[in-house]
Amino acid sequence: MELPRLYAILDTAAYESRGFALPEAAETLLGAGVRMLQYRHKAEFTEERFHEAQAIAENCRKIGALFFMNDRVDYACLLHCGVHLGQDDLPVMEARKVVGPDVPIGLSTHNAEQLRQAATLPVDYVAVGPIFHTASKAKPDPVVGLSGVPVLRGLVHHPLVAIGGIHLESALSVLDSGADSVAVISGLFPARHGDWDGLQALAHRWLETVNAGGRAL
Repeated sequence: MELPRLYAILDTAAYESRGFALPEAAETLLGAGVRMLQYRHKAEFTEERFHEAQAIAENCRKIGALFFMNDRVDYACLLHCGVHLGQDDLPVMEARKVVGPDVPIGLSTHNAEQLRQAATLPVDYVAVGPIFHTASKAKPDPVVGLSGVPVLRGLVHHPLVAIGGIHLESALSVLDSGADSVAVISGLFPARHGDWDGLQALAHRWLETVNAGGRAL
């Protein structure tokens, strides 16, 4: 599976706390050229949330962008999109039975042992992190660090997504250290809340930066 260098995580709580409605934020990022999105909602799912994810999935499908649901294998089936699983979610082997052979599955890992296990599983990419300190999780795993990326890169043949505390200034270093893609939440937020032009401009800057270097497209 070939991954875009930039993977935007649409965390509902994070985006809405910054004044960005999810469907419009997704349209803005897709319009800027982002081609991989994940819908991440850690609270209770409602009908409104399902339709929100559905609208984003349809927009991604229209332009050939990759779209993943976080955690929810059932919604991924309904939306005909990929699913991203954590270590405490439905096991990959069981998820693969549900979604079939063609639906992309991503898996979060946090250490060498989990990477080695991931290498044996039918996943399409592996995420590793946090690379740096992150505030997106209440109880984050230990920091991998930039020096840990090439070590972990050597443990799997799958595409590797680096996540956790990555900002514009560090993105190329992470890619150069062995990651195929960088996943970002708050790193895409402009300084002012609800600044839609700023969100689009920052997405453009990210794409220009990550596509200017790194290991390989």
